[in-house]
Amino acid sequence: MSLDDATSERIKDLISSHDVVLFMKGNRHAPQCGFSATVVGILDSHLPDYETLDVLSNPDIREGIKAFSSWPTIPQLYVKGEFVGGCDIIRETYETGELQDLMNTKGVKVEA
Repeated sequence: MSLDDATSERIKDLISSHDVVLFMKGNRHAPQCGFSATVVGILDSHLPDYETLDVLSNPDIREGIKAFSSWPTIPQLYVKGEFVGGCDIIRETYETGELQDLMNTKGVKVEA
């Protein structure tokens, strides 16, 4: 799918308006897939505040975010405008401490 200008701008606005944005299936309180639930669990364990966007209720964003990031799967995590990755990368970087280091480096307060 090609990314139309309106969808691209909406994605850019979402990413730039929040320090941490998770494009996921469902929402923070009711993830709709195991991968999204895994990332929410990781983020919830250290981050009191972050934004989620339910791609299931936003089909343009669901396809558009894949083109925007050149990443084929959902969920997708952005920290201070930087694409971090999907579930496997988030899990790996969390387990090594790299995710927490990235957030701290970017000025996102991570709780212990």
